[in-house]
Amino acid sequence: MTVKNKKLLQSWRWYGPNDPVSLQDVKQAGATGIVTALHHIPHGEVWPIEEIKLRKELIEREGLVWTVVESVPIHEAIKTNRADAATYLENYKQTLSNLGACGIKTICYNFMPVLDWTRTQLDLVMKDGSKALYFNWTDLAVFDCFILKREGAESDYPTAIVEQAKTRFNQYTETELERLSEVILMGIPSEDPISIKDLQDSIAIYNTIGKEGLRDNLLRFLGAIADVCEEQGIHMTIHPDDPPYPILGLPRIVSTKEDLCFIIEKESGDFNGICFCTGSLGAGMANDVPNILEAVKHKVFFAHLRNVKKDTDGNFYEADHLDGDVDMYAVMKLLTEENQLRDFSIPFRPDHGHQMLDDLTKVSNPGYSAIGRLRGLAELRGLELGILGR
Repeated sequence: MTVKNKKLLQSWRWYGPNDPVSLQDVKQAGATGIVTALHHIPHGEVWPIEEIKLRKELIEREGLVWTVVESVPIHEAIKTNRADAATYLENYKQTLSNLGACGIKTICYNFMPVLDWTRTQLDLVMKDGSKALYFNWTDLAVFDCFILKREGAESDYPTAIVEQAKTRFNQYTETELERLSEVILMGIPSEDPISIKDLQDSIAIYNTIGKEGLRDNLLRFLGAIADVCEEQGIHMTIHPDDPPYPILGLPRIVSTKEDLCFIIEKESGDFNGICFCTGSLGAGMANDVPNILEAVKHKVFFAHLRNVKKDTDGNFYEADHLDGDVDMYAVMKLLTEENQLRDFSIPFRPDHGHQMLDDLTKVSNPGYSAIGRLRGLAELRGLELGILGR
């Protein structure tokens, strides 16, 4: 094989015109691909071609390219196979068709029930004074056992964690408990405010579905969209669970090597692929991230590169991109090797970043301030060039 030394496509998540980080900022960071979505369109509705073109033109006027859609949200009716799921499936298919007609061919999505992501703190102060996202099992148990009051919740945690949670719950002020609830509920994608009662109702639904039922619903979804994806040349890339283990009793089906292999084997169409998120997978105590990538790399069409640092209890914070438990060198080496085999460059983005420097005084989306991601992109870019020998 002739090594072409083709580089990965450097991209950047942008939340649209209201993002505090501008497209001009993105250009200065050195990225050329934009990862975005039409967040103003309610979940489940069709994305009109006119709206897609407007966003695409806005990006291209700045000399950038809309490379990946992240994401076209999967409506809960589809995830639960509710009686009205067919309507939302048709809308989803039409949206994919419209995106394909506009030349946007890579779609990132997740199939996590209710919560898209879960953290317990958004501003953990690091030794250097920067701030990171953090997940703590004891704080989750405080919310689960004593605020949500989920039936049987205490049996899902080690006894020591439950005891620590009881003590912490009694020590926290009302303001601290409200803040913890706010951070956890932030992971629920919704246009409307979400209450504890809403979350309780959703958990009850998934209790009847379980892991196997959720897997069946994912395969049903993939089967329904297969034709339009093949017609339009679209790559669907499923994002791993974040974090990769059951949260609040909700089932998880995209958390391990076995899960990812199951998905790409059961739906073997060319369109069905993976968004390889090193941070999400890296939070799993038993997950060997390079080993997982080796098994599924032929189906990776998009990558999120970030790092995490775990303690012995499985609590984790988001570390600097090259300084965590994930062997980022091994991951980047596998990605660059796989990239040489493709007729297109695999897009990646620096996923999350510490809030640091001037961004400490600014309001930004959690994990998505500019300077921390700029640092991450620069480090990953240098790592890739070193591996390529350039």
